[in-house]
Amino acid sequence: MKNEYKEIESKMNKSIDFFKEDLTTIRAGRANPAILDKVNVDYYGAPTPIIQMANVSVPEARTLMIQPWDASMTKEIEKALLTSDIGITPNSDGRMIRLNFPPLTEERRKELTKLVHKKGEENKVGIRAIRRDALEQYKAMKKKSEITEDDLKDIEKDIQELTDKYVSKIDTIVKGKEEEIMEV
Repeated sequence: MKNEYKEIESKMNKSIDFFKEDLTTIRAGRANPAILDKVNVDYYGAPTPIIQMANVSVPEARTLMIQPWDASMTKEIEKALLTSDIGITPNSDGRMIRLNFPPLTEERRKELTKLVHKKGEENKVGIRAIRRDALEQYKAMKKKSEITEDDLKDIEKDIQELTDKYVSKIDTIVKGKEEEIMEV
């Protein structure tokens, strides 16, 4: 791709990175500390991510262990986990919290793959919006006679190729996440 498309490609890359990060919060039956990324705890009046106040480990494939650095925060972390949308009930012994991930049912796996597909489609819409915005800029340049009609056609073709490349990346990511969810 030409150097002048670096900004467009950068925006599309950021969109892909956000999408990948978003998918880490969808649990696939395996314990993944990333599921806690969006869970904030009221830490002396300030919403604080769990990872900033506790050691999070994966002792077994389907267990997350949270060990707060300040034991007095165990109850607050437990409360934040209960009110979050992760769908797992925490088990606490007063010093440590365990999250046991149940094996996913076939029905739940299908729901999760639908969610992954939905997020994939939303991300494709975002990629296409980046394409649309870029093309509008070039069409405005054509209107001001800064570029020729032939230049515009070449640019449209190049940007479409870039868009297709990133839409294909999304499809690959969705397929990978779907396989992760469906494996028993």
